[in-house]
Amino acid sequence: MESTLYIKELQTEQEILEAFPVMKHLRTHLDENSYLELVKEAQQKEGYRLFALYHHEKIVAVTGFMPMITLYNGRFIWVCDLVTEPSERSKGYGEKLLSFVHQWSEENGYKIVSLSSGLQRIEAHRFYEEKMGYDKVSYVFLKRL
Repeated sequence: MESTLYIKELQTEQEILEAFPVMKHLRTHLDENSYLELVKEAQQKEGYRLFALYHHEKIVAVTGFMPMITLYNGRFIWVCDLVTEPSERSKGYGEKLLSFVHQWSEENGYKIVSLSSGLQRIEAHRFYEEKMGYDKVSYVFLKRL
């Protein structure tokens, strides 16, 4: 990576809040307080990790992921969130951040990385399948109670 690009784990409240303007593009239903509460709870209870890609000291992309265990995948990493600032898209930042998740996963003994993506996100699907080598293996179903 260029010296102006680096990835950092966000752990303090201030760091987590600095990523909110970028995360808001993906999680539009969250306000700052509910975002902070959910990130902190997920970090404490679910092993959620939040990382940001910085370019010239500015956050340009964010990812959140966590280890999971299912009978289908065994031990794997679930990418909960991956978003690039809209004005910074098509510069390779999403690829760098997701490649970092792959590397982190391998280094920590996980052989599978999985994620879901909204049906309307056609460009994201093309990115995952064509650029990042993901296979489309299922639909995710949701029922609000």
